Amino acid sequence: MSPDMTTATARRTPADKHDERRRALADSALRTLGELGYARASLREIANNSEFSHGVVHYYFHDKLELIVYCVRQYKATCVHRYDGVVADATTADGLVAAFADKLVETIVEEAPMHRLWYDLRSQSMFEVSLREAVLQIDQTLEDMVWRVVSTYADLAGAAPAMTPHVAYGLLDGLFQQALLGYLCEREGVLDDLRAQVHDLMPVLLRPA
Repeated sequence: MSPDMTTATARRTPADKHDERRRALADSALRTLGELGYARASLREIANNSEFSHGVVHYYFHDKLELIVYCVRQYKATCVHRYDGVVADATTADGLVAAFADKLVETIVEEAPMHRLWYDLRSQSMFEVSLREAVLQIDQTLEDMVWRVVSTYADLAGAAPAMTPHVAYGLLDGLFQQALLGYLCEREGVLDDLRAQVHDLMPVLLRPA
């Protein structure tokens, strides 16, 4: 073993190992949660569909609520950076819109269960008070992500946004949620519709020149 590896191993504290274990559990749990949703998934059900025992899951997470909030936070923390490349690589307003719309479609196709879990959790927060703070915080990170796209689009178009970040997020999130539902229902043409809707909506978000 090299000195560098020994030093790196020695620097890993019990807290680091605990956090790594929680992340591994969350990665495993997300698959089950995405399929079953909030109401149908229990800690035992999650454990039964993973490589971890019920006792191990319960040791690292006090209850289902704590596990689900942790899982969704972890997933969305990754999700919000998915559009960084779209913004960084954009050289024209039209190119940005096309890349953004394609990325929205891609994430629906590749990660529909995770998005379904997020909307499930957001709906449950209407009734579950203990979910609300986490949901609001996650929602804010998503709003910030959308606003980076919108403000960059405005700069490339030589215009200014015509509405607040909150309104822009609400409009785009509404389109995304409807497209997700249509995709889950196997509605024909729903993804092409989403692309067209994003192309139609983005200019509306800007003030007339």
